[in-house]
Amino acid sequence: MTDSITIALSKGRILEETLPLLAEAGIELVDDVKKSRKLVFPTTDPNVRILIIRATDVPTYVQYGAADLGVTGKDVLMEHGGEGLYEPLDLNISRCRLMTAGKKGEQPPTGRIRVATKFVNLARRYYASQGRQADIIKLYGAMELAPILDLADEIVDIVDTGNTLKANGLEPRELIDYISSRLVVNRASMKMKHGQINPIIEKMAVAVERRRSASE
Repeated sequence: MTDSITIALSKGRILEETLPLLAEAGIELVDDVKKSRKLVFPTTDPNVRILIIRATDVPTYVQYGAADLGVTGKDVLMEHGGEGLYEPLDLNISRCRLMTAGKKGEQPPTGRIRVATKFVNLARRYYASQGRQADIIKLYGAMELAPILDLADEIVDIVDTGNTLKANGLEPRELIDYISSRLVVNRASMKMKHGQINPIIEKMAVAVERRRSASE
């Protein structure tokens, strides 16, 4: 159906915190995501379906029109570059910090630095903006091991409580940015399906503002 709307989400914290906001827009999952291996889910709105994909793939699906809307972290958007996307709404959920980190009590080297991260493009831009030369080493997980095993001098990663860093003898250093989840929209979809998409954005925005006011 040309009027149907596809929304890309990812399992985990973002999904759990996004579903109540979508419910405010009259969109609720029919099936239990936790008990299903399906990747495409119908909703209570017959014109809306939800894709469950990897968080890092959400911007790509939305950029190329496989999904009309998506929810993903600002960190993923910064790494992706945000091409072909509108970012109309900060959902103010899944909040954390994107930081550099290294061995506790040690100073980073003054010259060229080795940095381990999954945010390769983002890290490269950040260190360049600081006027520092950095060799970026891509890792997909267990970032904390890199300084411990002298693979890297620093890491760039998401920090929530900081407990994982502390448990591995590391400490946060420089704040790169505050991170939260954002609603993103395909540019072509925004034009062609404005009548269906705009009410979703508006209702979710009201829900976000209500939650923000309640927490103050």
